[in-house]
Amino acid sequence: MKSARLVSILLLLQTRGRMTAAQLAEELEVSVRTVYRDVEALGAAGIPLYGDAGHAGGYRLLDGYRTRLTGLTADEAEALFLAGAPGPAAELGLGSVLAAAQLKVRAALPPELRAHADRISGRFHLDAPGWYAEGEEAPYLPMVADAVWNTRILDVVYRRWREPTDVRRRLEPYGLVLKAGRWYVIAGPGPRTYRVDQILELTASDEEFTRPDDFDLAAYWTAYQRDFHDRLYRGEAVVRLAPGVELLRILDARTGPDGWTLARIPIESVDHAHGELLRLGADIEVLEPPELRARMARTAVELAKRYAKVAQREGNAGEGGGD
Repeated sequence: MKSARLVSILLLLQTRGRMTAAQLAEELEVSVRTVYRDVEALGAAGIPLYGDAGHAGGYRLLDGYRTRLTGLTADEAEALFLAGAPGPAAELGLGSVLAAAQLKVRAALPPELRAHADRISGRFHLDAPGWYAEGEEAPYLPMVADAVWNTRILDVVYRRWREPTDVRRRLEPYGLVLKAGRWYVIAGPGPRTYRVDQILELTASDEEFTRPDDFDLAAYWTAYQRDFHDRLYRGEAVVRLAPGVELLRILDARTGPDGWTLARIPIESVDHAHGELLRLGADIEVLEPPELRARMARTAVELAKRYAKVAQREGNAGEGGGD
């Protein structure tokens, strides 16, 4: 809608400063001609909007001009309060800041939108970590966050999975990512990804670094996750699944007349697949690769022997009883 687009132009110029017609058109996903018409409409409405020609030109608002917009929709108000994450904010040392900001926004909302915001806060609660996550301690998170914000270099002792496990690193922290309850810092040189809870020692430096202008944190994380999953599942296994059994990742499958499903699934490694597939007990049979099938068979034999001894002891104990 045109009215919503006019408000968006006003907010963009208010928050970003000077912008060209092409930049506004790209941001709003409209044509440059549409931007020209919208700017004319804003000017006609009395908005102090100026256009500068030349290479460094563009549209801008009169210095010091600020608008008080009360055009939040009910959906926008709900989304604003749903997006508030008190847990992560508290971990970053911003819990009280978030609470104060939400209080101010709530007070500024019209009564009907305030009711919408209160309703969604009372009916939805976001708890990102899984049930079995241990909630790793990350005592240096506030210091890492401060270094990210102020572009300060960090000297750390970091624990990694391969030898040597404890290494010293000089990091240029570009940004922080919260994934499934675990914090990661993306840092140069590289950049590379580090788990904040694996930082054993940290010394904050007064030395600043220059953050790359073209670094996009969200784009980097998307690419990192895609590459991680590509590297994670490099092998395959062929299995038979009992009727009703489903796996999250299946490459292809077909069900036989006996109701069992022959499936090809991706696996990270024989060790990892062995532990994951054992959870299905007798509802799965591994056919390939041979080393995984042999590993599963050995485990099944060992378990059968162990439980046979337990059953025998319990049977003997029962026979020993009497009047």
